[in-house]
Amino acid sequence: MASIAYSTAAFTGTSASDLLRSSSNGVSGIPLKTLGKAPFSVKKRDATVVAKLKKGKKHDYPWPADPDPNVKGGVLTHLSHFKPLKEKQKPVTLDFEKPLVEIEKKMIDVRRMANETGLDFSDQIILLENKYQQALKDLYTHLTPIQRVHIARHPNRPTFLDHIFSITDKFVELHGDRSGYDDPAIVTGIGTIDDRRYMFIGQQKGRNTKENIHRNFGMPTPHGYRKALRMMYYADHHGFPIVTFIDTPGAYADLKSEELGQGEAIAHNLRTMFGLKVPIVSIVIGEGGSGGALAIGCANKLLMLENAVFYVASPEACAAILWKTAKASPKAAEKLRITAPELCRLQICDGIIPEPLGGAHADPAWTSQQIKAAINETMDELTAMDTEKLLKHRTHKFRKLGGFEENAQVDPKKKVNMKKEEDQIVRTTPNEELEGEVEKLKQQILKAKESSSKPPEMALKDMIEKLKKEVDHEYSEAIKATGLKDRLDMLREEVSKVNSRDQLMNPVIRDKIEKLKDEFNQKLSAAPNHPTLQYKLDMLKEFSKAKSLSDAATLKQEVNKKFNEIMSRPEINEKLEALKAEVQNSGSSSFADLDQGLKDKVLSTRKEVELEMISALKSIGLIVEGVKSNAKVLSEKDSPSIFKNKVDHLNEEIKKKIENVVGSLELKNMIELLKLEIAMAGNKPDTESKSKIEAIQKQIKQRLSEAIISSELKEKYEDLKEKNSEVEQYSAGADESLQKETKYEEPRLEINLGANSSFAQCM
Repeated sequence: MASIAYSTAAFTGTSASDLLRSSSNGVSGIPLKTLGKAPFSVKKRDATVVAKLKKGKKHDYPWPADPDPNVKGGVLTHLSHFKPLKEKQKPVTLDFEKPLVEIEKKMIDVRRMANETGLDFSDQIILLENKYQQALKDLYTHLTPIQRVHIARHPNRPTFLDHIFSITDKFVELHGDRSGYDDPAIVTGIGTIDDRRYMFIGQQKGRNTKENIHRNFGMPTPHGYRKALRMMYYADHHGFPIVTFIDTPGAYADLKSEELGQGEAIAHNLRTMFGLKVPIVSIVIGEGGSGGALAIGCANKLLMLENAVFYVASPEACAAILWKTAKASPKAAEKLRITAPELCRLQICDGIIPEPLGGAHADPAWTSQQIKAAINETMDELTAMDTEKLLKHRTHKFRKLGGFEENAQVDPKKKVNMKKEEDQIVRTTPNEELEGEVEKLKQQILKAKESSSKPPEMALKDMIEKLKKEVDHEYSEAIKATGLKDRLDMLREEVSKVNSRDQLMNPVIRDKIEKLKDEFNQKLSAAPNHPTLQYKLDMLKEFSKAKSLSDAATLKQEVNKKFNEIMSRPEINEKLEALKAEVQNSGSSSFADLDQGLKDKVLSTRKEVELEMISALKSIGLIVEGVKSNAKVLSEKDSPSIFKNKVDHLNEEIKKKIENVVGSLELKNMIELLKLEIAMAGNKPDTESKSKIEAIQKQIKQRLSEAIISSELKEKYEDLKEKNSEVEQYSAGADESLQKETKYEEPRLEINLGANSSFAQCM
C-alpha cells in the first residue's frame, strides 16, 4: 500500500484532472492554463514524492488447499471459523461429583497395580466398575435443582454449533444485521436435516477462555437480536421452519447495549415471533436466562434438555434479593421451579430431551442425536397444521400460562401441599345454626344409648373440632373487646425472647402474665360475646366427656373380646378344667392349704394366661404395667387385709408429704406457670410452647421426687415392695375360684381407664 504526498497550491476552480496534467511539466500543483496567463519567469519548485509500504499479514482464508467434499456439515463448513479444538478440554469435576472421582481413582490404582505386578485383579476391577456405574446412576437420577444449574453451566457442555454440525447434513452460517454489526454471541444459518431445510438461530458460548471472550460468554447485544430478527423475516419469506437453540445467562446489560436499545430489540423480537407463519421450535440446551432467552424463545413448542434450566432470574440473584445472600441459591433454585421436570408440570415446557448419565458433555454425539429426533418428531406435528391453526397454537401456548379455573376439582396429591385450613380465616357458625347441630347430635347420642349401639363417632369428632375453632375465635373476640389485645401481643413477644427453653421464665414476665390473666378474667363477663363463649365452652366440655366415655366403652369391649378369645381356646380350656378338677380333688378350701406342687401348677397356668393376654392387649395398642407372678406363700401377718392397711397408711404419708411440697411457694409458682403456659398454648400448641410445658413439668416432677426419695418413705416403700402385692392379689383370686367349687362363669376382664390406664386382674 502506497501513500503519495503532493505540495500543492490552492486555486479556485482547479479540478483534479488539471492538477494531474500539470505534474507532467515538472511544475507541481499549477494548471497549464494558469501558467499561460502568468509571467513565464516563475521560479521552479521541486516536486517531492513520498511512498510508504505497510507490511500486512497475509489473509488467512479458512478454506484448506484440499477440502474434503464428504465432511460433516457440507463443504461450506470449511468457511466457518468454528473449528475443532486443537487441545482437548480439561475435565471439570463439580462438587457433588467428587465421590465418583474417588471411585475412579481406585479403579486407576487397581489397574496400574495389575499392570505392574502381573496379578489378576479383574474381579476387583469389575466390582469397582459396577460400583461406579451404580453411584453414577443414583447421583444423576436424584439431582437437586441447584445441581442441575451447575450441570447446565458446565464449561465442557456442548454448544449450539457443536450440536448443529452433528445433526445437519449441510449448514452455512449467515452473518450481519444489515446495520454494520455482526454479534458473535448469536449464530444464524441455514441447514438441512434429512433433506428438510431449516433456519437455525442459536446463542453460542465459547469452549475456552479465548472463545468466551469472543462470544461475550453467550450474552447477546442488540445487534445479535436484530440479526436473529432479520433471519426470522428471511425464513418467514421463504417458508423455512425455524429452530432456535437457547443457551444464555441473559442479554448483555452494559451501558452501551442499553444506549443502543437492548430492551427495544428484545421486545421487537417477541412481537414479531408471534406473527411468523412458519413453525417455530425452541430448544433449551443449557441455561435460559430472562428476556435474553425469551427473545428467541416464543415458539410453538419449547423443548428442554434433561439438565437444562429456564429462569426469569438466576438462583444467585434471587437469593441475594430475597435472603440477602447468594449462599441461599440452593433454596432459591428449589423455590423458582426452573428445572425441566418442574416446567413440564407447569406446562411451560412441552417436552424433555434425555441426556446421558453424567450430563450432555459425557456423550455429546448421543445427545445431539436425541435433539435431532426431537426436532423431526415435533416438526412433523407442526408442519401438518395450516397457517391459521399454527398461529392460534402459538398464541394459546402463551395465553394459558398462569391461568386458573375457579371451583375446579383439586388433585389429592396437590392438595397435600396446599395451605391448611388452620391457617385460613375462621368463619364462625351463627348461634342458631350451631344450636341446631348440637341438638341434632345430642338426639343421635341418646338414640345410640337406648339401642346399645355405638354413638356417631365421626359426627362427634367433627363437632368437637368445630367447637374448638369456635371457642378460639370467641376468645380472640373477647380479648379485642376488653382492649387487652395489644398488651397480649407485647407480652407474647417478651415471652418469645426468653433465651433458654429449659429454664423458668423471668419472674417479672411471670407477674405480668398473672396480672393480665386476672384482668382478663375480671373483664370477661363484661365482654359482649361472653354468653356465647360460655355456651360453646359448656358444649365442648359435654361432647369431650361423651367422646371419652365412648372411647372407654369401645376399648373395654375390645379388651373383653380379646380376653374371651383367649379363654375360649381349646388348649386353655382343657388346662383350666384339669386344674379345677385337681383342686377339687385335693379337698383344700384355700390357696394356702394346697400342696406346693399344685400351687406351682396354678401359678404357672395363671402366668401363661397372663402372657397371652398381655400380647393381645399390646396388639390393640395398650401398655400393660405391673403384672407379675410370684409363688411366695403368705404368712398370717401378711394377709391381704393387713397388707392393704399398710399400703393405705403409706399412701396417706406420701399424700401429706406431696401436699407439703406443693404448698411451698416455689412449687406453687411452678404449677401456676404451667397452667398459664397450657392456657396460652391453647388447643394446638407450637413447638416452643410444648418445650416450655415439658421443661416446667420436668422440674415439678423432680421437686416431688426429691422430696419423697429424701425422706423415710423410701424405706417403707422398699419394705412393702419386697412383700409383692401381686401375690396377695393372685391368692385372693385363687381363693375366690376355689369357693365357687364346680360353678363356672364366663371370665371377663375389667379395666380402669383413668389418667394412666392399667391392667389389674386377669382371673
